[in-house]
Amino acid sequence: QVQLVESGGGLVQPGGSLRLSCAASGRTFSSLYMGWFRRAPGKDREFVAFIRPTGSRTYYADSVKGRFTISRDNAKNTVFLQMASLRPEDTAVYYCAASIQGGSYYSVAGTYDSWGQGTQVTVSS
Repeated sequence: QVQLVESGGGLVQPGGSLRLSCAASGRTFSSLYMGWFRRAPGKDREFVAFIRPTGSRTYYADSVKGRFTISRDNAKNTVFLQMASLRPEDTAVYYCAASIQGGSYYSVAGTYDSWGQGTQVTVSS
């Protein structure tokens, strides 16, 4: 089992930036496929971004493409989500998730084995 702890959320004005971090423990981080999801009030959880173990490939939801960047530091067992040009509709609880097997269904929550507790991001003036 992998333990995941997110941090970096907060209140930001529209157009602003935030960087979320997710620290992992309990398994070799460099072998894990990592994703970010979010859940807005009254909505279902949705996929945000994905990164392969080596960081060689990344994928994004259309709604965040060009504004968000996922990255990882395997030496520090941490995955990041750099968010820029934030919009009110980005307001949500953001979760990081880890998958041992990986695969093509990186945007599907069921692919992931472990989840963090979430960090709140609020975009408002």
